[in-house]
Amino acid sequence: MKVYIPFLLLIFFSMNSKAQPKAETVVQNNLDHYNQRDIEGFLKTISQNAVILNFNGGEAVARGKEEIRELYSRLFANSPDLHSEILKRIVFQNKVIDHEYITGRNGNTDPVELVLIYEVQNDLIERIHVIRP
Repeated sequence: MKVYIPFLLLIFFSMNSKAQPKAETVVQNNLDHYNQRDIEGFLKTISQNAVILNFNGGEAVARGKEEIRELYSRLFANSPDLHSEILKRIVFQNKVIDHEYITGRNGNTDPVELVLIYEVQNDLIERIHVIRP
């Protein structure tokens, strides 16, 4: 039995270590398309049943891929200079936490700082919690 325990631990940790970069890759791909204002590329990283939630109150901003499409299509159309820079990123298993510095949002010259918590399942973003100041 002792011989198998290290082997099982090795399998467990190797499986978990692969989940982290995978989640981070999905979120980074999402951000890259966001910065390009590429709605189709952006949506390829979002699951069909994804939800965007306000962290403070828990209410849904958008539910499902079509509502997310509407929300971000408007944002991209109204934000020709939109850009998000990651100030800090934490990756924890299938969750990615980004502290973002966003400029050009809806034509506004004032920057916005947000914290976004992404939950990735099956290589797609399932849930995004948005924390506002």
